[in-house]
Amino acid sequence: MKYLVMVLGSQADYEGMTGNPSPGSPAWNEKEMEAMFAHMSAINDDLAESGELVEAQGLDEPGKARYVTAGADGKPVVTDGPYGEIKELLAGYWVLECESLGRVTEIAGRVAQCPVPEGSTEYPVVIREIRGAEDVPA
Repeated sequence: MKYLVMVLGSQADYEGMTGNPSPGSPAWNEKEMEAMFAHMSAINDDLAESGELVEAQGLDEPGKARYVTAGADGKPVVTDGPYGEIKELLAGYWVLECESLGRVTEIAGRVAQCPVPEGSTEYPVVIREIRGAEDVPA
């Protein structure tokens, strides 16, 4: 089965990574950044070696995101970020092919152990099963 494993973050977290702290999002130093990247790289390497990794990507800061909705006239309405009313957004993801929910939960637990500066907000790691073509009603 395929799963989407998602990590969450906020604009403030991205700003903390560039040295601009705020409550719940302390400034990261170079050593902390290196530890985070090493942790994530080790997970990616292990998943690639086990054959479970389909894709993994980190996403750019929420301030560069765009929301697109349909306007009353049918034309797209684009809203630029950051979005103060939204506390957390998708920061990165893995698409994994795992034998069971138990296995993907084990991987998500490892992702959740990523080192962060003291005082950082703790976000859950979200797992969603990806529906296969056989699951979609005809």
